[in-house]
Amino acid sequence: MAKIIEITPREYKQLAANNEVILCDIREPDEYNRERIADAINTPLSLFHHDDLHKIDKDKIWIFHCQSGNRTKMNANKFANLEHNKVYILTGGVNEWKKSGFATIQDEKAPLPIMRQVQMVAGILILLSVLLAYLVNPAFILLSSFVGAGLFFAGAAGFCGMANILMFLPYNKKQYQANCVKK
Repeated sequence: MAKIIEITPREYKQLAANNEVILCDIREPDEYNRERIADAINTPLSLFHHDDLHKIDKDKIWIFHCQSGNRTKMNANKFANLEHNKVYILTGGVNEWKKSGFATIQDEKAPLPIMRQVQMVAGILILLSVLLAYLVNPAFILLSSFVGAGLFFAGAAGFCGMANILMFLPYNKKQYQANCVKK
């Protein structure tokens, strides 16, 4: 079992300057495509299987990160199962990377991450249903109840029907056809 060690972005830079490292971005492809650390490879947590990662050179140092560091910490046990002595976690993820003054690769043309799209659509539907209930017919309030129930179900079950529907929109299709990037 690997020992998990948290490092800062500055410590990562020092480590990467003297060693061969693999920086694994565990965010989903939509988040990775929008903004990423230059040397990171996309290894989405939803597709994470430590057997696949064992195929990469064991002499390299493994460092995992996400957007804020929360997902990485919450899933540290998955990384601890790798056949390495040490596995590193980049504290604070991409957010801390930027706060430390390091650049990221950004693609402003890439669609927003799917969960942000879900939040926006759900918010618009709820506002619209309240407005329609006030102006047209009180029965429109049922739409906001439906959206609220869907959000609750998504949180409880880990399955979001709205996200799955949004993935089929033409501007989202391209990024979900590509799987994780491998070096």
